[in-house]
Amino acid sequence: MTDTPVLRLGIIADPQYADLEPNLTLDRHFRQSLGKLEEAIEVFNGRDLDAVVTLGDLIDRDWESFDPALAVYRRLRHKALFLPGNHDFAVAPEHLGDVHRRLGMPAQYHDLLVAGHRLVILDGSEVSLFAVPKGHPRYEQAKARLQALTEAGAINAQRWNGGFSEAQFAWLAEVLDLARDDGEPVVILCHYPVAPENAHDLWDAQRLIDMLGTYPNVRAWLCGHNHAGNTVTRDGTHYVTFRGMVDTPDRNAFAIVSLYKDRLEIEGFGREESRVLGTGK
Repeated sequence: MTDTPVLRLGIIADPQYADLEPNLTLDRHFRQSLGKLEEAIEVFNGRDLDAVVTLGDLIDRDWESFDPALAVYRRLRHKALFLPGNHDFAVAPEHLGDVHRRLGMPAQYHDLLVAGHRLVILDGSEVSLFAVPKGHPRYEQAKARLQALTEAGAINAQRWNGGFSEAQFAWLAEVLDLARDDGEPVVILCHYPVAPENAHDLWDAQRLIDMLGTYPNVRAWLCGHNHAGNTVTRDGTHYVTFRGMVDTPDRNAFAIVSLYKDRLEIEGFGREESRVLGTGK
């Protein structure tokens, strides 16, 4: 085994902060997430990390929820990376076009080089029923795609999921081609899972699995959205879904992911399980 990690990330999924009473049916405790974020950041600040990634759904709803949630991150001594989840778009229509900017994203989807790894940040809400106003071309496209999935009996034919435009697919292929040619290992970050098959999967799940299977340098797909979490390896790529922070009144859920040349290690905190995923590609 190689004992020095080549990339180490703090991981937070689905805080879903809002100044709301708990949803006891779903066991979601929205106000508690500020304290849980503070606890996670305190742990992260005590470790050597290359970045801390929040895998979507920073808030549960309401534009005003962003201020107190983002304020907690001011204490973080590491680089903070955000990407949007479906709940981040549960804001007034006039704010929909500002969500990516509010999360500090330079673009709707983008990539960056961190510790020699190409981090690819995707937007699985691009084609959806919630990220754009009714009547927008992508809203109409989402309606058609959801109807087709429903008619096909797809398990992920759900209104809370989304998908990619052809432009995002083309951009992703270009980024992966360049990373492969430059010998860069790739870690993909997205709110939505694509494997194993479940009701929370991105609408484009199978197309993405097929696509990523052709790139030997794609190490991992890290995501949230399915609060129960899961892990599977396909064609040497580790698909890891992290448990939701908002769930339960008093138990946290976050992780530190360490990528080594020969494995991926997850150190879980609270409800998140620790595990080691093997060599892969």
